[in-house]
Amino acid sequence: MNYNEAMSFVNSYSKSGKAVTDLSRAGELMERIGNPEKSLKFVHVAGTNGKGSVVEYISNALIYSGYKTGQFTSPFVLHYTDRIRINGTEIDEASLCEIAEFVRERVADQEYSQFEITMAIALLWYEREKCDIVVLEAGIGGLLDCTNVIPPPLVSVITSVSLDHTAILGDTVEKIARQKAGIIKKGSAVVVDCTNSQDIVSIFRQKAVEKEAELIYCRNDDFMPMPQQGLNLIGQPFRYRDVIYTPAMSGTAQPFNAITAIETCYYLRKKGFGISDDNIKKSIETSAIKARMQFIDGKPPVIIDGGHNTGGIAVLSLQLKHMQYYGKKRFVIMGMINSKDYEEAVETISKLSDGFFAVDSFAPNAVPAEKLAETAGRNTSAEACISLEEAIGKAEALALENDGIVIVCGSLYLASEYLNQH
Repeated sequence: MNYNEAMSFVNSYSKSGKAVTDLSRAGELMERIGNPEKSLKFVHVAGTNGKGSVVEYISNALIYSGYKTGQFTSPFVLHYTDRIRINGTEIDEASLCEIAEFVRERVADQEYSQFEITMAIALLWYEREKCDIVVLEAGIGGLLDCTNVIPPPLVSVITSVSLDHTAILGDTVEKIARQKAGIIKKGSAVVVDCTNSQDIVSIFRQKAVEKEAELIYCRNDDFMPMPQQGLNLIGQPFRYRDVIYTPAMSGTAQPFNAITAIETCYYLRKKGFGISDDNIKKSIETSAIKARMQFIDGKPPVIIDGGHNTGGIAVLSLQLKHMQYYGKKRFVIMGMINSKDYEEAVETISKLSDGFFAVDSFAPNAVPAEKLAETAGRNTSAEACISLEEAIGKAEALALENDGIVIVCGSLYLASEYLNQH
């Protein structure tokens, strides 16, 4: 099997597969490939926003401390293999092809999802490479997500929870939180992001009690943002437990994502992992992931953000307000897929834009650019563009003319297209 054949095999499955009501399908898949999950140790990460950042912070603290660390994230940003890594290095083509063929020989007669097949390939690679630990990001939800087929992890992590995938997970934050709580396992522990409301935390606490799991709640009492002077488009410095950190990643959510990772690393120490304070700090101050409030310094500077749900849009809006406060002009290129609440998102972002360019060429299920521009036009100058390149040209010209910034946002698919082209 070559790379193209491996991709054809993965893509022969639907994105989500048939709806599931339990983990039996994922369990059967693991049995068919030899149950690689049973020989691995895990940190299991779920939540609505911040999962990717938290995975990166935890992983790099482990890597800097000398541990061979598997990293599984979703979705990929630039290409398929960037979601399956060990110590930051993507799965090599030879391993991907060999493992994909091994999986195909055992599952060809079953209806799985692309995500399940991808997880199977990843876990087999981590097992064969003898990873010390795997930091595993859940796909959607937690309770019925196929990643939840793993045995009790060393620790579960739940980042901030907000509305997303409501058709699958439920139409309230509380219903979604109950799905996320499904990753809390008996006898394990769970670290919970401190930005979650007390009502949401109580759901996690109840599940932790039921599962006899330790709940670790990152408290705001130990957190203090550090003062800044002028416009800051890089990480927000903060103090936590008397240590000052400056995240490499920008955005108001990063200090809280970092705190969640820090507490997770502290817990891993209790489980025997020698993660030093210096390596935790180094991870926070060097980790960066693409398309999550990614700042690209240039003429003009560009921010790429794939946030597409209520929480993600709220974080981006705070960054735009920060720029507005310091008189920086903001020229937005935005596209969204039709399963998201695009009207509220566009309404929020367009009010903070000095120019708005809508695109829909990046995905077949994108909201028509004309609809986005119509909504945005109530608040700012808005235009529907026939291509991303047209939007980039117009936004960059205005940003250069006005000493402004270009913001590409609304969808990870759009962010991926931009990053693959530039």
